[in-house]
Amino acid sequence: MNLIDVIIQGIIQGVTEFLPISSSGHLSVYQHFFGTDDETSLLLIVMLHIGTLCSVLVAFRKEVWGMIKELFRLLGDIFRFRNILENTNESRRMIFMVFIATLPLAAAYFLNDFVKGIATDDDIIIEGVCFLITGLLLFIAFFWDRGRRDISLMKPLDAFLVGIAQLVAIVPGISRSGSTTAVAALRGLKKDTLISFSFILSIPAILAASASEILAVSKSDLTVDLFILALGFVVSAVFGSLTIWLIRWLIKKDRYVFFSYYLFLVGSITLTVGVFEHI
Repeated sequence: MNLIDVIIQGIIQGVTEFLPISSSGHLSVYQHFFGTDDETSLLLIVMLHIGTLCSVLVAFRKEVWGMIKELFRLLGDIFRFRNILENTNESRRMIFMVFIATLPLAAAYFLNDFVKGIATDDDIIIEGVCFLITGLLLFIAFFWDRGRRDISLMKPLDAFLVGIAQLVAIVPGISRSGSTTAVAALRGLKKDTLISFSFILSIPAILAASASEILAVSKSDLTVDLFILALGFVVSAVFGSLTIWLIRWLIKKDRYVFFSYYLFLVGSITLTVGVFEHI
């Protein structure tokens, strides 16, 4: 794996992790055509995800810091046997909603081999279909602005359904940010609320996925180039930060739905190429 290849994958990860177009799907398609789907690339993908995780922590540092402080207050209330649901502020409510939305990810453990098989096989038909599914979901959710509720009015069922969307998004081609924001929009959440919730929700998801991959790779005798990993981390972090800024601008300008058109195009091309490869 050369430096150009690492930089390209870092850019793909940084840009597509937060744009609602599926980073795993794009990386899977890229690796399909350029033959980088090996153990080294799996470890690199972990570093790319950690890079984008850092960009989320920086971009939403105010919200994350507020949640960390509130978490300690929450633990204090638990030890003092106080009612933890009484007079909840936005940070505490966000903690509850993120916890509920993260619960469905427990099922990802049982789907890990299936998903890894899709990502590393010599077939891109499933990725093409999933691109189209994500595009349709985005089109339905964001063609009209129906969001009126903020985090204070968010319900546990809203969080759980967003969590189900995040679980489904472990399949390459189903965008995590696309599916979670789309479901949140369909549930009537305001734009700034659904964006913040989706991005903050990505923190435990990325941590869990990265830990799982690191444990898997650590059991092998794989030797890696630390400079390659560091380069991938930096590139994905930088482009991830730029993309978060772009997302916030696009959602305010009601242009989020345009990504559905892109996915319809990419999905159609990917699916067509995948079918022809079987002929």
